[in-house]
Amino acid sequence: MSRRAGGPAPDRSPLYLRRPLLAGFLRQWPLLTVIVIAGVGLLLVAGDRWRQGLVVMGLALVTAAALRLLLPLRRTGFLAVRSQRVDVALTGCAGVALVAMALNIPPT
Repeated sequence: MSRRAGGPAPDRSPLYLRRPLLAGFLRQWPLLTVIVIAGVGLLLVAGDRWRQGLVVMGLALVTAAALRLLLPLRRTGFLAVRSQRVDVALTGCAGVALVAMALNIPPT
């Protein structure tokens, strides 16, 4: 008995049935990427490296804007909140502003 090309193996159910939590994380990989980058920034802030941490968190927002701009709607997951233009404009501007403010505060 032959199976259809590109289809799942006949004895295995799809990933979303076998491991729904893992399948959910894989579907939301753009958001997970942004959260991990922002988490690294928060760890830097907690480690008393606030300037570098704020720059990393700003870059997380810029990454979110880039992913929202470049990925198709069905792949963006929870990064798609409003229209694409509004999402990209708000997250991109907030990220650039955060990086600019963090870099322009004079050291004490």
